[in-house]
Amino acid sequence: MTYKELNIEERATIQIGLLHNLSLRSIARLLDRSPSTISREIRRNQLADGLYEAPKAQANRQARRVGCRPVKKLAQGNELFDLVILMLRQRFSPQQIAGNLKRMKLPGYEDSYVCRETIY
Repeated sequence: MTYKELNIEERATIQIGLLHNLSLRSIARLLDRSPSTISREIRRNQLADGLYEAPKAQANRQARRVGCRPVKKLAQGNELFDLVILMLRQRFSPQQIAGNLKRMKLPGYEDSYVCRETIY
């Protein structure tokens, strides 16, 4: 079975199942999920009073995901990206661009080093 995150509808089903005193295994069968997935979800997102609320669990999930992916150095539309594109159009190689950017110390990008592999 491949990994698939719980969505808001599944979290709502968990909340309703808990309110109706269904066992974790029963809830897992309803969702076609492993009982350990349900147990982990409840343990991770249970409120201080012991209740489980789907909207808060979903908000917690989204808050945890924010820091997971690093910001791309060469995101389309930023100045660094535009400069790299300009230099590529002027027939600089990725190695030359990386070296030039390292020496240039662009304002706001002093600590940003873009290696040639990133440019490729």
